[in-house]
Amino acid sequence: MGNEKIMIIDDETDMLENCARILGRNGYVCITTDNPSEALGIASVEHPDLVLTDLKMPKKGGMEILRELKTLDPSIIVIVFTAFSSVQSAVEAMKEGAFDFISKPFSADHLLLTIERAFNQRRLEKDNENLRSQIEATYGFDNIIGNGPAITKVFEIIKKVAKTDANILIYGESGTGKELTARSIHANSNRRDKPFVPVDCVALSENLLESELFGHEKGSFTGAHAAKPGLFELADEGTFFLDEIGKMNVVTQAKLLRVIQERQFRRVGGSSILDVDFRVISTTNIDLNKAIEEGIFIEDLFWRLNVITIEIPPLRERREDIGLLTKEFIRKFAEKNNKDIKGISGEAMEILEGYHWPGNIRELQNVIERATSLTDTQYITPLDLQEHLHQGVDPENYIKNLPFKSAKRKWLESFEKKYFSDLLQESGGNISLAAKKAGIDRKTIYRIMKRHGMDGG
Repeated sequence: MGNEKIMIIDDETDMLENCARILGRNGYVCITTDNPSEALGIASVEHPDLVLTDLKMPKKGGMEILRELKTLDPSIIVIVFTAFSSVQSAVEAMKEGAFDFISKPFSADHLLLTIERAFNQRRLEKDNENLRSQIEATYGFDNIIGNGPAITKVFEIIKKVAKTDANILIYGESGTGKELTARSIHANSNRRDKPFVPVDCVALSENLLESELFGHEKGSFTGAHAAKPGLFELADEGTFFLDEIGKMNVVTQAKLLRVIQERQFRRVGGSSILDVDFRVISTTNIDLNKAIEEGIFIEDLFWRLNVITIEIPPLRERREDIGLLTKEFIRKFAEKNNKDIKGISGEAMEILEGYHWPGNIRELQNVIERATSLTDTQYITPLDLQEHLHQGVDPENYIKNLPFKSAKRKWLESFEKKYFSDLLQESGGNISLAAKKAGIDRKTIYRIMKRHGMDGG
């Protein structure tokens, strides 16, 4: 969380003060107004990142404000408050572009979680937008970076199936870019102007997952103070994305299967039947055929989801793309950190191409983010990369081309880390013993360990 600016619009002064106090304590910059007629003018000057607005106010309601804000800035995040528990109004607001709604009264945790979720989604969207121009010009498909044979094969498959309505199952190890692939398919499908609704099957518990999927009626369970539409409902006419479907419990699987088959469902605690039409894209990093044999995955659901199969190769099987990915990540994080980094040295690139990347693209991104943050030169060198990536590379081979001061500092850093790493290993992790052998005090050892990210346990 940074210093995001949030505008709060409500005709109740107590509500404004309470929200501003909660958000201010959590690092947000708040702008408040109890006059909805002034909201657009204030927003045009202040350019808030997110707007919280009451849905029902005298003179001008939240729906009108929502439309005006979206005209002013289509990308602005708007969350509406409602004290009327009106599902119809809330759904209408979300169809008009609101991110979510919050029913009054609400807890501070609920408010903060909703805002955090909105900003997380915005960050993902911005990351995708930053890549879009280069990717479209060079590779013709959103979010897919690479031109090697392994990823080109994937590209050709999704290019063919994107505009169909067939359900798709994406296989791949963690960090290979399964969700980005799913979003690319949606962005190039006939449903691209409709919602892309993601569901993390790992993060949500069984009870919470069912309520999130189906929605619920007021009073259907303890804490259900208002009716809320579920994700099935919000995905109507769009794409329903199930991340790591293999982690969904069998009971929820059976209910999901029924919805996919019948295209109908009821909210939790409800009696009305609702019709839905969405495409399902699922991902998994486990063998679902084995899961079926073990009785933890329903075979009929597998065949419903697995109309088209796409397998995303791990990064170790597409090493020819590491350079291109690295270049894009350097550009992204250098810009983010306002640093003048022109690229990566040949020696450092050899290290990246030789590493086995168990965390795949996500791990590579983390490595480059760390390197761009730490380096003080215009090129990332092997000394900017974590020790486990090196596999025994000799520092003498890559500091000789650095200026004297930089070379000296890099060499001393490498020596210091190696010295204390070996010392702690010989001392069995005993800090006092290591300090005695080195002739320094324990506090100095702890500072050195912290500086180099070392574990003394």
